[in-house]
Amino acid sequence: MGRSTTRLPLSSAFWVAILLSVPGTAAAQTSAVAPTHNGVVIKNAVVISHLALDDDVNEATSPITPQMMMIDAFDYQDKAIYRALAGGVTTSLLLHGSANMIGGQSVVIKHKYGANRDAMLFPGAPRSIKFASGENPKRVYGSRDQLPSTRMGNFAVQREALLQAQDYIREWDDYNAKVKRGDRDAKPPKHDLKLEALADILRGKFLVHIHCYRADEFLTEIAMAKEFGYKIRAFHHALEAYKVPEKIAAENIGIATFADWWGYKQEAWDAIPWNAVMSMRKGVRVAIKSDSDDFARRLNQEAAKTMHYGGATEDEALKMITLNAAWIIGVDDRVGSIDVGKDADLVIWDGYPLSSYGVPSKVLIDGDVYFDRSLPHYGMPHYSEGQ
Repeated sequence: MGRSTTRLPLSSAFWVAILLSVPGTAAAQTSAVAPTHNGVVIKNAVVISHLALDDDVNEATSPITPQMMMIDAFDYQDKAIYRALAGGVTTSLLLHGSANMIGGQSVVIKHKYGANRDAMLFPGAPRSIKFASGENPKRVYGSRDQLPSTRMGNFAVQREALLQAQDYIREWDDYNAKVKRGDRDAKPPKHDLKLEALADILRGKFLVHIHCYRADEFLTEIAMAKEFGYKIRAFHHALEAYKVPEKIAAENIGIATFADWWGYKQEAWDAIPWNAVMSMRKGVRVAIKSDSDDFARRLNQEAAKTMHYGGATEDEALKMITLNAAWIIGVDDRVGSIDVGKDADLVIWDGYPLSSYGVPSKVLIDGDVYFDRSLPHYGMPHYSEGQ
């Protein structure tokens, strides 16, 4: 595995960036070094989205499905992986969809298009899981006249599931205590994949990612996390974060938000394009996401919008698609910046990366070139037809 032996600071001459795209959930990393005399830039991007999951992104048969594993739906041959790679994305966090209050377990991949499936998996990436609140769960299940059909129902379902997890933990703790005392008659509780996953949330074994738009729901989710003792890693979409940024920052919760999406659903009516920078100025760790396979290829341009809306600096804008995204995924010790000991995931840019005119000319992952714009056959040195 290729590792970096060079440390590059953030400054007007050196940029470090990670591209992040989120609606399902995929994360891609891009480290960047700004133009010298020839306009070439090195950069690696990290993204969060539903890339490479086809129609399997939501197990919409129950509002609580933490036992689902997105690796089982991961299509490593999806062309969207290549397109994101060619756009400078090297790493993605693939999340369950937002139909369920508690959805499935995520998978983190590197965009080694042309490699086999297992070679694409990000080694040692922390486990993460997707929650969702608001319109989506209540619409999905309310349209079937089942619980939940309101925001009250959403959180009642979530709380009930977490209470069941507490009972499950207690049963196993009681059993293990009996075994430790030498009780030969002790009978183990029945194993349950759903309850085991919920228990691992309470044990702190997952990074919790929550699809959430409204300010009131941020506060409810924070209160419930405190009630049950788990930590929230990030709110996704988070279009009303600007209303309560101090509350979010105080809990060390990041946000993965859009640059300027607005008005496409009721929860998005109060969205403003200054959200990212306003939240960042109050101490929130902010990443820009795509929620789209297409936007995932152009996160550099999405990040650039924060310079227009809010006055983010170049370094701050690039950080929203690199290091901050990597932190949200839990892999910032490996990717998101060019530093000693980090993975050699790099993007060489032809032109200014915060511009629609800048394009990646080469993309390296773990020190190997996986995209080279100068090569024939779409610049894929590791891809073989029919593989």
